[in-house]
Amino acid sequence: MTAQDKIAETVKAHDVVLYMKGTKEMPQCGFSSRVAGVLNFMGVEYQDVNVLADEEIRQGIKDYSDWPTIPQLYVKGEFVGGCDIITEMTLSGELDTLFEQNGVAYDKDAADKIREANA
Repeated sequence: MTAQDKIAETVKAHDVVLYMKGTKEMPQCGFSSRVAGVLNFMGVEYQDVNVLADEEIRQGIKDYSDWPTIPQLYVKGEFVGGCDIITEMTLSGELDTLFEQNGVAYDKDAADKIREANA
């Protein structure tokens, strides 16, 4: 199975997938930490994939999405974006809307707290 096949299988098997450096419990870069922190705080169930553990996946995810950086968030098999895009979507409420449209459970009060803290 190629890296592309593994990635396609993973993003189809889970509603929310975060390709990141490290794990959701122990992120290994600031950008991965920020996105995992948002998802964790909002109570989103997601699959984390540590790209540092597999060089083929680390390069493969960049080719798969045609996006040069990590982390990368996928919702229902669709690439959403990296750290800056997820941060903007969280602050604007777009991430809430995306989760609602895709039936992904999250804590609305926690999302509101993030926006209040960054207002």
